[in-house]
Amino acid sequence: MELKIDNKKTGLVIIDLQKGIASFGRALAPHALDEVIGNAAKLADAFRQKGMPVFLVHVMPNGADRLNVIADDQGWGTQTAMPKDWADFVPQIGPKEGDIIITKKQWGAFYGTDLELQLRRRGIDTIVLCGISTNHGVESTARFAYEYGFQQIFAEDAMSSMSAEMHNAALDIAFKRIGRIRKTAEIINGLS
Repeated sequence: MELKIDNKKTGLVIIDLQKGIASFGRALAPHALDEVIGNAAKLADAFRQKGMPVFLVHVMPNGADRLNVIADDQGWGTQTAMPKDWADFVPQIGPKEGDIIITKKQWGAFYGTDLELQLRRRGIDTIVLCGISTNHGVESTARFAYEYGFQQIFAEDAMSSMSAEMHNAALDIAFKRIGRIRKTAEIINGLS
């Protein structure tokens, strides 16, 4: 089915394409980090050129207001202080003039932020979603977006995870039920 996007009601939401996460040095699958950043940058540029809003979401887990898991099986609850530029966006993404910056303290971009308010104030009912990682930040955000009634388009080649299995599980189990999965080029071609 051909994708048609209403430019007046659609915004781009980019999750966690920031220096600290991009510099982990972990291999991503099925899409390499450079491919994810490149495709997200293409989407951001296309949205900006059309005067459509770009929401850049980054996580800043430091401070007293972060979520503090007392214990987990992988040691995530024992995080230490991050370098000063850890939450800075990768330069290919921005921010550019007019971008809306959303700061979160956990995986999802809605809980404890003003993302929903910022989308609704702009009349946005559809989001194009991408970023890292597919099965953490992107999926958490997507599940909230669905519950809040937003239509969603997932830029499959502008997101990735620590394994192809994790990436594909998010696509096959959740995303197919709550939105449309497309490639970057198809999304850009669908802009009116």
